[in-house]
Amino acid sequence: MIEIKGLSKNWRGFSLKNVNLRVEKGEYFIILGPTAAGKTLLLELIAGFCEPNEGGIWINDKNVTRMTPEKRGTGFVYQDYSLFPHLTVKENIEFGLKIKGMPKSRIEEKSKEIMDILGISHLSHRRPRTLSGGEQQRVAIARGIVIEPSVMLLDEPLNALDARTQIQLRGELKKIHREAKLTTIHVTHDQTEAMVLADRIGVMMNGEIVQTGSPEEIFHFPLNERVAEFVGVENIIEGMVTSNEEGVATIRIDDHIMEAISSAKVGDRVRVCLRPESITIAPSKTLSSARNSFSGMITQLVPLGATCRIEIDCGFPLISLVTKTSAEDLGLRVGKGVCASFKASSVHVF
Repeated sequence: MIEIKGLSKNWRGFSLKNVNLRVEKGEYFIILGPTAAGKTLLLELIAGFCEPNEGGIWINDKNVTRMTPEKRGTGFVYQDYSLFPHLTVKENIEFGLKIKGMPKSRIEEKSKEIMDILGISHLSHRRPRTLSGGEQQRVAIARGIVIEPSVMLLDEPLNALDARTQIQLRGELKKIHREAKLTTIHVTHDQTEAMVLADRIGVMMNGEIVQTGSPEEIFHFPLNERVAEFVGVENIIEGMVTSNEEGVATIRIDDHIMEAISSAKVGDRVRVCLRPESITIAPSKTLSSARNSFSGMITQLVPLGATCRIEIDCGFPLISLVTKTSAEDLGLRVGKGVCASFKASSVHVF
C-alpha cells in the first residue's frame, strides 16, 4: 500500500502541487496524463531519487519520505530500459539479487523463473546492444520484478515500442500482475494502455491529480471538460436543462432536445459529453431503446484502419466512431443522410 499526503516539489520551473493519493496493496494503478504533467517526477519522488519540498510518502505504513532509494523496497523501470551494457541479460536480471546477498542457487532459480515468464530465456547470454527494443524492455521489467519489490514503478515502459510489441507486453504485464499481485504504479499518456491494465486511474495535469477512479469512471464520467477532452470525449455540447423527472434530464440544445441521466436542475446551463463510440449510426430512424435519436448528414469521414471517424451535422455537430465493416455495410459517405442514436445513460453532464 502506498499513501501520499500533500506532496509538493519545485523542479526546474515546474511545480508538483499538493498531491494526495492512496494506492491499495496489490493494485495496478495508472497515472494518466499528457506530456510534462509531472508523472515521472512523482514516480521519482516515490522511488526516492529526489526529495519533496513538502508532504510525505508512506509505503506499507512506513514513512519513507527521507529514506534512500535502496531502503524503500521499490523496483523502477524507465522507458529507455537503462540496462547495464557490459552485462548479459542473465547478469542484468541477477544484479539486484546479488546486491541483496541471495544464495547463488536461489538466484539461479529466480532468474530462470522470471525469464521463462517473460519468454527471454533464449536471450540469457546476449548483451543489451544485440536485443530489440521489446526484448530490452522485457529484460528491464524482469530485473525490476525479480527482486520482489514492495512497489513496482513503471515509467512509460511501452512508449518506445512498436504497436504489436506494445500489445504483447501489455498482456505480459497483466499476466504478471495477476499472478504476483504486485502493487504497481505505471505512468503513461496512452489511453488504451490505461484502459487495458488499470484497476484504477489517476489523471494528472499540470502537476496535480485532478481525478481518480475506475477506467469506466474516468473515460465515461470525466470530472470536467479538460479531462473529457484528454480522454477522447470528442462530443462536448452546451445546453440548458428544461426538465428533470426522476433523474432523467431534458436538455435543450438550440432547437433540439437531448435526454440524459443526471441530477441537473431546471434552468442549469450545462455541457453534455458523449464518447464517439457510444453513438450508433443507421440509414434512418428505427425502433430502438435509445432515448436520443437525431437525423443529420455526414460532413466528414476519416478512415482510421479498423474504424472510421464520422462527423455528422444534426443541427449541432456529432462525432461517431464505427467499425470499417459497419461503414462499408451502411454505405457511409460524405453527404449521406443518417440517423445518430445513443442512450440517455451514455450522456454525461457537467
